[in-house]
Formats: sequence, C-alpha cells, structure tokens
Amino acid sequence: QVQLVESGGGSVQPGGSLRLSCASSGITFSRNVMGWYRQPPGKQRELVAYIFSGGTTVYADFVKGRFTISRDNAKNTVYLQMNSLKPDDTAIYYCNAHSTLGGMNYWGKGTLVTVSS
Repeated sequence: QVQLVESGGGSVQPGGSLRLSCASSGITFSRNVMGWYRQPPGKQRELVAYIFSGGTTVYADFVKGRFTISRDNAKNTVYLQMNSLKPDDTAIYYCNAHSTLGGMNYWGKGTLVTVSS
C-alpha cells in the first residue's frame, strides 16, 4: 500500500520559514519523481517544485529563490524548505510521487500552511 505522509505545515508570519517533509512507503522511491503541489483557498492545485532521483530540480516561477526541494533516497523522504514566506503562499501543500515506470501518480493528504500577520 502506497503512503505519502506530509508534515511540517503550520502558521507563520510573513517573511518566516517552514520545512515540509513527505515520508513515503510502498513505492520504489528512487524510481519516482517527487514533487510538491499546493492548492490556495478557492483556487486550483498548482505545481510548486519537483525533483528527479538524481537531484535535478524544477521550480515554479513564483517560488524560485525562496523555496528549495530536496530528497533523501535513503530515507524515502522529500523535503520543501520554504523561506521568505508570503501571504500568497497560504495553501494546502501536497506531496506527489510520479513513477518513471508506468507513470503512476500518488498523492499525500496534504498539510496546511498559513502565512499571516
């Protein structure tokens, strides 16, 4: 059974930082491109960043220079370091695993990030 479990969300003031984690099980982690998506209130889900097994990363323009995605293949975990947070970053953040074998997509249940003064 595939499980992606996000943690690390919470409330933070503008300019603050949070680190999200996503622990995976039931997948061959190294065979998956791992990503973070978010869904702001009243809006559609959007890509934040993703990372290939070898470490290559891709970011949405709105987080470049502020967020960093990383992965630990030994721990089957992907991280999202979020700095210089803005109120517009308020959203539910979802972990995604995309298998490079067969193209299966898996999602976590999400973790809420609220940026407010």
